[in-house]
Amino acid sequence: MNIQPVISKGDHRSALKRIESLMEKGNKTKEEEIELETLFILVEKYEDEHFIILPPNPIDAIKFRLEQEGLSQTDFAKILGSKHRASEYLNKKIPLSIQAIRRIRDSLGISGDILIQKYATKK
Repeated sequence: MNIQPVISKGDHRSALKRIESLMEKGNKTKEEEIELETLFILVEKYEDEHFIILPPNPIDAIKFRLEQEGLSQTDFAKILGSKHRASEYLNKKIPLSIQAIRRIRDSLGISGDILIQKYATKK
């Protein structure tokens, strides 16, 4: 077992290739299991530091959740209590209000941390 730190793109590629080969292998030895687990940890640490994933835009998150749940804009309007307001939000005409954020969080289960983010509106 020759495990090295993952500190560069090349190290990352090599570690991923090794992980893939170990994953495809049927009966792994105890040493290979330890190597695989260690590589997972090293790759995860590297990716956490180098592949920053920004939270989604609040409106994109709402549209995604509506799609996941098989809900329409009409369903969204029922959550908010207004067809006009639902349209304004989904078309980014106005920012989400605190009341809307609470209703969306409670009804669709989207984190308030995502919903409170600023986003550009179209005037």
